[in-house]
Amino acid sequence: MQLLVTVILTLWVSWARGQGKCVFNDLKHVRTPPKEQRLLQGQSIKIDCLPGYSLLNPQSTVTCTEKGWSSLPRCIKHCDMPTFENARAVITGRPFRLNDTLDYQCLDGYENRDGSTNGTMVCGEDGWLHLPTCFKSADKCGPPPPINYGAITSIPLEVYPPWSRVEYQCQDYYELRGPQYVTCSSAKWSEPPRCIVPCVISEKIMNAKNIQIKGKNDKTYYAKTGDIIDFMCKSGRKAATSKESFQAMCLEGTVEFPICE
Repeated sequence: MQLLVTVILTLWVSWARGQGKCVFNDLKHVRTPPKEQRLLQGQSIKIDCLPGYSLLNPQSTVTCTEKGWSSLPRCIKHCDMPTFENARAVITGRPFRLNDTLDYQCLDGYENRDGSTNGTMVCGEDGWLHLPTCFKSADKCGPPPPINYGAITSIPLEVYPPWSRVEYQCQDYYELRGPQYVTCSSAKWSEPPRCIVPCVISEKIMNAKNIQIKGKNDKTYYAKTGDIIDFMCKSGRKAATSKESFQAMCLEGTVEFPICE
């Protein structure tokens, strides 16, 4: 009996060695079969995708052939029916596969960022793209308020949904005073910042007053509001104003200059 079992096992091993083998290494997003599982030629197995994924086509089984797998199915990301806020789906169905679209419509009295009452979402690899942002039409804001010597950092839009936020920046050498960001709320923008004019100290002005800035050789010097500028007389000149006047403060574009003669 033992001899018979040995002979049968030997024959099976010999037959198996002559068979093609297939290994699961390249399948992504599958729950079963596990990676590295091996099948012999002629064997089949069912493919089961991970949660959140579904088969690209109805094929759910693969067979090991002498040349490898018959054809490997693909598990691709799918999107479930999204939860809408202030909108509803035009049609329903699940699951949605990669690149499938879903049309939505804003509720009465609401609109999206484009000023339209409807739109389309796309099922992407990481979930839904272009999710609806329907807001009350009465709460939208127009373009952000302009400011002197500055502008917003993004391309201005005609319409902004409630709680939109934009950033301001000033021109070179101008100082931002106030909030850097403003927010749309109840159809109004919050208070924008100001751009404070710098003090421009030119070589022409300093030559006219026979002064120069200590430790600076710039032909034009820019100072912000609150900066203290240390002046001194040019070589061979003497002070014609008080000692205190040689430490001048910049105040929103103006400076009281000392004088030398």
